[in-house]
Amino acid sequence: MAVTLHGYSYSVYLRIVRMTMLEKGVAWSHIEIDPFADEIPPDYLALNPFGRVPTLDHDGFVLYETTAISRYIDEAFPGPSLQPEEPRERARMNQIIAIADSYGYWPMVRQVFSQRVFNARHRTPDEAVIAEGLARSHRVLAALESIAEGGDFLAGDRLTLADLHFGAMVAYFTASTEGATTLGGYPKLSAWWRAFKNRKSLAETDPGLPGD
Repeated sequence: MAVTLHGYSYSVYLRIVRMTMLEKGVAWSHIEIDPFADEIPPDYLALNPFGRVPTLDHDGFVLYETTAISRYIDEAFPGPSLQPEEPRERARMNQIIAIADSYGYWPMVRQVFSQRVFNARHRTPDEAVIAEGLARSHRVLAALESIAEGGDFLAGDRLTLADLHFGAMVAYFTASTEGATTLGGYPKLSAWWRAFKNRKSLAETDPGLPGD
């Protein structure tokens, strides 16, 4: 079975899918696509008309949108299940993923990490953008602190897609001193992160930074 991932090496969302593949033991090939380029290749737009990443091609079955891809991988391939069977635990997993996507990604990754870490080598960070991102991140972290399990996993007693999804964002967020300090103010999330940050799939998908 041929599995190909099209994506941007530094994308949080590509990393989520790659982590899911590793946890399931799925091998894949990678095709680099920069969604921030001035021109997106026409052949990629034929797969994903929105030009975003990642996009999965599994034996000709093309799928885009990270949540759809990660759930498909979990259900289409053998290996440990990454979605709870119990309805309330599954609902909590889906809720955490939705919160991370809707409210966490922009302030934590695009405002704090991108300004302080990713783009800092080439331009002066915009301190106002970072401050806004940190302020908005508090609301996200407080919401997740109130619903997290309080152990090594966010939803239930084993690894789920919620851990992979939010973990990829926290990895970038805590790469900044301010992000790490901010997360430290939330005991349950901090305990979860101490356990999760050592996970093999997280380490193996670390893209580093341009020029490293």
